[in-house]
Amino acid sequence: MMFKASQLINILVQPQDFEHAEEYQRLKNHGTQYGAIATFTGLVRDMNLGANVKGLFLEHYPGMTEKVLEDLALQATQKWSLGAITIIHRIGQLDVNQQIVFVGVSAKHRKEAFEACQFLMDFLKTQAPFWKKELRDDAEYWIEKRQSDDLAVQKWSK
Repeated sequence: MMFKASQLINILVQPQDFEHAEEYQRLKNHGTQYGAIATFTGLVRDMNLGANVKGLFLEHYPGMTEKVLEDLALQATQKWSLGAITIIHRIGQLDVNQQIVFVGVSAKHRKEAFEACQFLMDFLKTQAPFWKKELRDDAEYWIEKRQSDDLAVQKWSK
């Protein structure tokens, strides 16, 4: 599902994969006044907590998820002077080494771009309503929120 909060904020929650180069170009095309683009791409790992992982199954709360992601993008624009923001999160069955998430930000300077990208990922991990089921050889487990994710968010309030 595509959600456009504005011309500068692009939110997608979808089962389809995405092309990193296309998303980078989309961010780059939003103006020559932006001298930095920072991106993050998350992949499905083959190992978690010592167990072999063969994939993930991701569910979300349609409508609410996109709204939370939009709110996070708007918060980022209030903290930093940003150009365009793209957040893509995949849902459904994903195998090891497939892309899960893309966050991209354009800004005038690299510090703003890096910080905004990290801010968006830290809050996405703790606030966006996604549920992840880890698929192992012997069983399936819903992934619980991690303390390290909460600690990552807490640093932004200091």
